[in-house]
Amino acid sequence: MSKAKQARRLADSEAQAILSNIRVSPRKLNVVAGLIRNRPASDAMAALTFSKRRIAQQVKKVLESAIANAENNHQLDVDRLVVARAEVGRSMVMRRFSARGRGRAARVEKWFSHLKIVVAERAQEAAKDAASEAEQGAA
Repeated sequence: MSKAKQARRLADSEAQAILSNIRVSPRKLNVVAGLIRNRPASDAMAALTFSKRRIAQQVKKVLESAIANAENNHQLDVDRLVVARAEVGRSMVMRRFSARGRGRAARVEKWFSHLKIVVAERAQEAAKDAASEAEQGAA
């Protein structure tokens, strides 16, 4: 006996990838996630490749996984993918202490995070509009 199959929560034109318990604080991870929100997948990959933040490489792996899920599991066109959502959530907190003077102690909190990246396939017209805007911006 198995659980009843649940309906798919995402739209048919969306795919996702999730990474749990990343050893970085949610505030720092949200800065990197903000770099890729609402950008085409190729631009987001380029931004993460050249980012100086340490966590950017892990975020890039999650984005690659979301793109692969879209291509292999949902047969979406990779060239028309855009990062629809990049959600950052709080996970556990490891609490340690640091010895201070006079026998006191100070708490050190080591935050963990969750990351969910959802990529969606743009409509054909929107892809053409974005391409024309990029050409005008480059000129």
